[in-house]
Amino acid sequence: MSLITPDFGLFFWTAVVFFIVLLILWKYGFPVIIKMVNNRKAYIDESLRKAHEANEKLANIQKEGESILQEARERQAAILKEAAQTRDRIVEDARSKARDEGDRLLSDAKAEIEAEKQNAIRDIRSQVAELSVMIAGKILREKLSTEGNQMELIDKLLDEVALGDKKE
Repeated sequence: MSLITPDFGLFFWTAVVFFIVLLILWKYGFPVIIKMVNNRKAYIDESLRKAHEANEKLANIQKEGESILQEARERQAAILKEAAQTRDRIVEDARSKARDEGDRLLSDAKAEIEAEKQNAIRDIRSQVAELSVMIAGKILREKLSTEGNQMELIDKLLDEVALGDKKE
């Protein structure tokens, strides 16, 4: 027997054992291995599909986030613009009311001053009239203290009245 060439018996039994092991593996081993490989492949495919869906969802969420952020910016700008317009309108209303109130107060003050002026003029006229009557009374009493003076004044007044009737 040589070390390089195998003996036919060894070769035969080795081949028989090989085919028996191959048959056993073919019948019981390979289906289990193939099933496990297929399950692993399905799991990896499912994981890849889920990862792809997750990436798509993430991209959609990012787009939605950007659109929501843009919408929020637009709303903020609109609200700020509306607030500025409201502020300007309120300020203008307040100015207008202040002008109107100032004009009203000024006209009321002018009317009150005019009324006070008229009252003061009336009071002064009344006082002047009273003083004139008092002075005239004192003067007449002094001038008419005697009966001769009284008669002279009466004659003078009658002459003036008579002349006044002729002029008309």
